[in-house]
Amino acid sequence: MKSNLKFFKNLKSLPVDKFLQNVLYDKKNGYYNSKIPFGVKGDFITSPKISNLFSEMISIWIISTWEFFGKPKKVNIIELGPGDGSFAKIFLKISRRFPEFNASKKIYLFETSVFLKKIQKEKIKDKQVKWIKNLKSIKNGPVIFFGNEFFDAIPIKQFKREEKILYEKFYFLQKNYKIKELFKKASKKDIQNINSFNSLNELKFIEFPKTGFIELKKMIRKISNLRGCILLIDYGYLKSKNQNTLQSVFKHKKNSVLRNLGKADITSHINFNLLDEFFLKNGLKIKKTVTQREFLQSLGINKRAEIISKKMKFSDQANLYLRLKRLLSPLYMGNLFKVKLAYKFVSNKFFGFE
Repeated sequence: MKSNLKFFKNLKSLPVDKFLQNVLYDKKNGYYNSKIPFGVKGDFITSPKISNLFSEMISIWIISTWEFFGKPKKVNIIELGPGDGSFAKIFLKISRRFPEFNASKKIYLFETSVFLKKIQKEKIKDKQVKWIKNLKSIKNGPVIFFGNEFFDAIPIKQFKREEKILYEKFYFLQKNYKIKELFKKASKKDIQNINSFNSLNELKFIEFPKTGFIELKKMIRKISNLRGCILLIDYGYLKSKNQNTLQSVFKHKKNSVLRNLGKADITSHINFNLLDEFFLKNGLKIKKTVTQREFLQSLGINKRAEIISKKMKFSDQANLYLRLKRLLSPLYMGNLFKVKLAYKFVSNKFFGFE
């Protein structure tokens, strides 16, 4: 239990977001800076690792969006949280089949973890790819942001409302080094911030992505100034609800949030209702949120699977459709994962959102 001490940085208590920031992103002890989280040997697996079909469909969507934008001679593609680089590798491969698009694109991989950046660079060796940890170098548009399971990994704040008073949740380190929860009156700034969102007004328990919104606002500014869009795919819910969605995964199994700190992944579900409100408040247009199943099927993933399976032996076909089922089935990722598009452009035509 004494190992818990390093995540408090000589403080007795920390709000949930600051504590999770230390647990997940500390340069020395943070989860994302000390181990490979993906794949069989890691703790979880994402859609690009489940099937190349996912990356192929998103690649085609990006290229079609560039076409809807009028085939500009220069376009910046920014992947948020590239994981182990699986999507980017397929995207580069698909792009080469479209010479005009390939010549116009520049790819930026938004990554703050030095550890993960090294893993990505081992997989991706292409001069068109540039790694960034902020958006300062992106000065031309249009821009297309894409993030798969990006915002769920950004630490959130948690609050409870009792008799119209808002209290923020903290983690407190006891003398025996065990961690317990406690609530303190929320700051005036946080109260004002939360009360400004209609979707949170009736909730007794509130999860608020303060850090995520700070990062998202920087992206929105780029989209507003340079024109473009942002496509986000993540797990979450459509209607705001009184629920603690913090979850931890260790070696592909559910884990108590306060166990295996620094060794297990900790994420939260996205409130897509709140996300919509944030985009609209900041001047972007939005498309109705759709499920991952609806989105990928509308892009033709089933037809693509049918075409490539014809040249496969039976065992490979079975594996292909097993992976496809995981992406599309309501029992797995099909309905839990949602797809959100926000944009600022003359055209409002985008595949997958008709």
